[in-house]
Amino acid sequence: MAEGEVTSSTVEKYDFVIFGATGFTGKYVVEEVARIADEEPGLTWAIAGRSMEKLQAVLEAASKHTEKNLSQAPILIADINSEQSLLAMCKQARVLLNCVGPYRFYGDQVVRACIEAGANHIDISGEPQFLEKTQLLYNGKAKEVGVYMVGACGFDSIPADMGTVYTQQKFEGDLNHVESFVNIHSGPEGIAGHFATFESAVHGFAHASELKDLRKQLHPTPVPRSNHKMPKRSTIFESKEANSHCVPFPGSDRSVVNRSQRYFYEKKKLRPVQFNAYFCRPSYWSAVLTVIAGVIFGVFASFSLGRTLLLKFPSLFSFGIFSHQGPTKKQIDGTTFSMTFVGEGFSKEISDPDVQHEEAPDKRIVTKVVGPEPGYVTTPICMVQAGLVLLKEKNKLPSGGGVFSPGAAFAETTLIERLDKHNVKFQTVE
Repeated sequence: MAEGEVTSSTVEKYDFVIFGATGFTGKYVVEEVARIADEEPGLTWAIAGRSMEKLQAVLEAASKHTEKNLSQAPILIADINSEQSLLAMCKQARVLLNCVGPYRFYGDQVVRACIEAGANHIDISGEPQFLEKTQLLYNGKAKEVGVYMVGACGFDSIPADMGTVYTQQKFEGDLNHVESFVNIHSGPEGIAGHFATFESAVHGFAHASELKDLRKQLHPTPVPRSNHKMPKRSTIFESKEANSHCVPFPGSDRSVVNRSQRYFYEKKKLRPVQFNAYFCRPSYWSAVLTVIAGVIFGVFASFSLGRTLLLKFPSLFSFGIFSHQGPTKKQIDGTTFSMTFVGEGFSKEISDPDVQHEEAPDKRIVTKVVGPEPGYVTTPICMVQAGLVLLKEKNKLPSGGGVFSPGAAFAETTLIERLDKHNVKFQTVE
């Protein structure tokens, strides 16, 4: 048996199994787990994938980057195309950190294996179709075996979802709506992303029409509607709070936050908060270029040949941002993010969430979440801390297991405090 390898017959359970450890994001998750292991006495973990050679190389690189000897870290061999190997891997995991995407193609079989094996599952998907379909198909099955499946536990969408939860907790009164403004601050090397993120976006846009029917099945009854709608924004507008020109944010944040708000209404009888997300640009003309790029991307993603071209030339269609190489270390080190939340609501509280306020909102709040580079630093931090909460705070989670968004799962846990201690900061501005 190769050094560090664990065979399928091994019965030992690990607190974390990182599946997809050889992927671009998976490598950073391995390094983050290695770093926090010193803070968590007794934490056990293993990495998993289909190539022993590549997995050993990941441990070697992580050892250099973290200055820790990881040569004896257990390795599990699992192939996304082998149900038997997935089941064997999941049987050895208390929490599976699933980094294998696009989840549209590779997520379902892993979720099923986790449920059969009794393993909790965390992913970093930004794909609404996968996230909502998983809840529709597997929420009941996850409850039957008492496991937790929590999606979108990366930059999409823990800062947005937990940021909205934080804003609700800090608002004294009835919060009516929240607008979030995402700002990526790059250094002299600029920003970059890996092809896998681009690929997920291409397929997400291509199949966005599926969401309407999916949501009818998932949420057959509407939540109560406020008498006071959110501000109507043009495609490009200027935000004083974010100090930027802004455009609609195309990620999964709105989908994820809305699922949490529905959960709070249905299970806790709390007033649902309206939510919209926007992306900040440094100037009006950069906002115009962003909109043009978005239109081109959407058109090409809508037909087969266009998708082929997008996936063949990601750098061309993303103006050099996305590539198979991904960002350099300098680009990662030079990038940070901030997410500003502007909430408005009522100083008067009405305990019944089905009774709507007649008066106009008379109170506002501004909060922020700030942190390091979002895709490959903040995402591993969020994923790993969410996994630790699943391990250590089961009494603070929704009882019985199921499929959840981050806000629904972690609203009553110490996740925000944990993130604060690991450089993802939540703060009240106004």
